[in-house]
Amino acid sequence: QVQLLESGGGWVQAGGSLSLSCAASGRTFTSKTTGWFRQPPGRAREFVATIDWSGTYTNYTDSVKRRYTISRDNAKITVYLQMNSLKPEDTAIYYCAAAPVRYTVIRLDDYDYWGQGTQVTVSS
Repeated sequence: QVQLLESGGGWVQAGGSLSLSCAASGRTFTSKTTGWFRQPPGRAREFVATIDWSGTYTNYTDSVKRRYTISRDNAKITVYLQMNSLKPEDTAIYYCAAAPVRYTVIRLDDYDYWGQGTQVTVSS
């Protein structure tokens, strides 16, 4: 069983930065691919970024490439999402998720553990 807890959300002006953390319980998390998803107001949950179990391979949705960086520290059982050059359209609830595989995956259905989410609000 894996439990995920996101933190680091908040309010920021456009162009600013925020850093999200996803702390996990259970050492099995270190062998799982982890992803970040977001759900903008009134819209469906969507893929943002993913990182394989080792931290070697990553994948991003096009809209966040060169602005967001996903990373992980398996010694701390934590995954991070550094978000720079934030835009109002990045406003959403951000969720951390873990998948029972070791390679990067981008579909919601690939993930079986989810956190409760953290709100990110970017004002113009």
